[in-house]
Amino acid sequence: MNQELMAMMENSFKELREHSIVKGIILDIKPQVVLVDIGYKSEGAIPVSEFEDEDIQVGDEVEVLLQRLENDEGMVVLSKEKAAHKQNWDKIVKVFHDGGLVKGKVKGVVKGGLTVNVGVEAFLPGSQIDIIPPKDLNEYVGNVYEFKIVKVNDERKNVVLSRREVIEAERAEQRQRFLETVKIGDRVEGAVKNITDFGVFVDLSGMDGLLHITDMSWGRVNHPTEVVAIGQKVNVVILDVNREKERVSLGMKQLLSNPWESIENRFPIGQRVKGKVTKLVAYGAFVELAEGVEGLVHVSELSWVKRIARPSDVLTIGQELDAVVLGINKEEQKISLGVRQLDGNPWDEIDARYPIGMKIKGKVRNLTAYGAFVEMEEGIDGMVHVSDLSWTRKVNHPSEMLKKGDEVEAVVLEIDKANQRISLGMKQLENDPWSDIDEKFHVGDLVKGTVAKIASFGAFVQLQDDIDGLVHISQLSEDHVNRVKDVLKVGQEVEARVIKVDKVERRIGLSVKAANYSEEDLRKETAAFEALRPSTDMVGLEEAFKFAAEEWRPGQK
Repeated sequence: MNQELMAMMENSFKELREHSIVKGIILDIKPQVVLVDIGYKSEGAIPVSEFEDEDIQVGDEVEVLLQRLENDEGMVVLSKEKAAHKQNWDKIVKVFHDGGLVKGKVKGVVKGGLTVNVGVEAFLPGSQIDIIPPKDLNEYVGNVYEFKIVKVNDERKNVVLSRREVIEAERAEQRQRFLETVKIGDRVEGAVKNITDFGVFVDLSGMDGLLHITDMSWGRVNHPTEVVAIGQKVNVVILDVNREKERVSLGMKQLLSNPWESIENRFPIGQRVKGKVTKLVAYGAFVELAEGVEGLVHVSELSWVKRIARPSDVLTIGQELDAVVLGINKEEQKISLGVRQLDGNPWDEIDARYPIGMKIKGKVRNLTAYGAFVEMEEGIDGMVHVSDLSWTRKVNHPSEMLKKGDEVEAVVLEIDKANQRISLGMKQLENDPWSDIDEKFHVGDLVKGTVAKIASFGAFVQLQDDIDGLVHISQLSEDHVNRVKDVLKVGQEVEARVIKVDKVERRIGLSVKAANYSEEDLRKETAAFEALRPSTDMVGLEEAFKFAAEEWRPGQK
């Protein structure tokens, strides 16, 4: 070997430094190893597995990492894999410092995220995979994406990636371009990104637009999911753009003609219409007449006479319903409907069906302080006032004579068609016993009766024909009486003399102490009785009951 060749070899050897990447030539390919010459005095052996993905031949030039110039056996220690790793690592570090992007293939799922091959193994946290957290990480395995390098640890050779930042940056550019070019009235296509109770967020090439629930359809939409689904492509129109706040309002129904424009022509007042019940509320039922057009049947417009507490008692959602148009408010997009108008109003001919004086039968449906309501037919009641229950009894409350559910007879007294009221009377079924009272009772008659009621000023005695007479406290005994209940008890039978009959005032005066009087004594007592002051001492029978403040019954102390 000449001196020139020796010098060249020495210079070559000097350039070979351990842990550096050098070029070599493949000398031989064996089943287990590949022999590579790097221009040193001995070649290096590299496991075939390091060339697994490459098609190599003898004579090919390869870059390898010179780990050691000589091992214990005098062989050069080389690595193809480590050379590639070092090259890739240097590239990753440079990209990281430059703020660029790197491509990589997702290798697998690990705890908290994914592993990615970007020339070196890197980690992609689950929160950095996408803008929307993915449900299944396995769907990313095997795919190639661009990533931003967010962290590099040179000592541990750790790399952390983010795909989310890449997407957000792209969307920011798209959003800016969109805001610069879009204008109100533009029709655009987007994908449903998110659904809430009040509307839908639509992805418009990086820009999120809000499609409010009221702008989804001209008709009723209870929830946006009735119209769209996540990921669905939708055509919308731009309703408003706020470039400062980067907000866009969208509309879907605006792509269709407004069904309320010619509503008066489509549904004139008085027209009979057919629709479907869409919603039931306490005050009525909403009925869809056409797509985007609903009318309301108020609960009061369901029937002329039936007592309907809730629309749900007689209607169901989805039910086909006939109705009549009662009114239209185009500005507020409201239509009033009626169902009862399909049938005649039974009150229109009520006086023909129930003429004054007609006897009717019915069931007591309800009692109030002032009277009893009697059902004459379904939905039509007449009222018997307390004053029309009895000719002779002073009735303070109808429950004294009637109870709910009783079958009763009555006479039609009056009809008020305008206010839909019928007045009935029960006492009118019989003749007024006071009309011929002077023929039944005469002054001086000795009568028998039963004590019906005790008051502070006297006692009421029930006589024949359910007529009451009043025994004033002064007419109980020749002796002075402090309290009526000391002398008489309710239910006690007494004998008394008639000392007063007043047909006009509807009162009969009785005297217990005069039962055995002579005619002369009786005249004197009658005169004394007449002298009593009507306002307090002696009043008409009907008024007397009002002053019975000290009413007493047997068993009371």
